[in-house]
Amino acid sequence: MKEWCAPMPGGVRITVQVQPNAKKSEVVGVHLDALKIRLQAQPIEGKANDALVKHLADTLGCPKNRVTITHGHTSRRKSVELVGVTPEEVQRLLTSA
Repeated sequence: MKEWCAPMPGGVRITVQVQPNAKKSEVVGVHLDALKIRLQAQPIEGKANDALVKHLADTLGCPKNRVTITHGHTSRRKSVELVGVTPEEVQRLLTSA
């Protein structure tokens, strides 16, 4: 099974499965090979993508410009690159939230 969190030069690449229109934004946990995240935003005009970037940056305590959605802009399944963090930090901060 593919890991949802993988190291890359300078940071980490994660696979997320988003669920828009939730009551609150929160990390649900690891589901198969992706980190499942509920987002309060609607999936229109990039609002859910913006909410995902903000939620990840807030949870990891890093600036939003270090969080980039690289694949899946119009899909529920996305690849996100995080710069300046380690896989251990990401796993600890996102799966304990």
